[in-house]
Amino acid sequence: MSVFTIRAADENDVDTILFFIKGIAEYEKMTDEVVVDAPMLKEWLFDKKIAEVLFAVEDGKEVGFALFFPNYSTFVGRGGLYLEDLFILPGRRGKGYGKALFKRLAQIAVERNYGRIEWRCLNWNQPSVDFYHSLGAVGLDEWTTFRLAGDAIARLARS
Repeated sequence: MSVFTIRAADENDVDTILFFIKGIAEYEKMTDEVVVDAPMLKEWLFDKKIAEVLFAVEDGKEVGFALFFPNYSTFVGRGGLYLEDLFILPGRRGKGYGKALFKRLAQIAVERNYGRIEWRCLNWNQPSVDFYHSLGAVGLDEWTTFRLAGDAIARLARS
C-alpha cells in the first residue's frame, strides 16, 4: 500500500517546483509562456515569500503540487487564498491526491481565517471543471479575467 503525505516546499525544492510548473504548462498547451527559472523561483518563493507550495508525496516521491498566495476581498473584508496552480502527474491522477491538496488548502484557509479560496481553470479543461464541481466549487461565469503583462505594463507605466 502506498504511503501518501502532503508537505510544504522549501528552497531545496526549487527544481521540483520548476518541473511541476513545466508539467502544468505542457498540459495546458502553454509551454511557450514559461519564462521562470530556478533562481527566479528561489527569489520570489523563498527570499521574498510571495507564494507557498505544497507537494503531494507518494512513497517519498512528489507526484503533485499546489502553488498559492494570499489575496484580499473588499466585499468579504478578509484575506483569501488564491490557487495559482494545482497539478498531479498524469499517471497519479484519480487517487484522491488533488482532493487531498484541496483539503489541505481549505485547512490553511480556516487556520488563517480566510474568507475565500479562488482559482481559474481553462474552459476546455472539462476533467478539472468536473473535479472542482465535485468539491462544491462554483464557476464564476459572469467574470472575465483580464491581464496586463510584459510590454503592455511598461507602456502603461510610461504613459
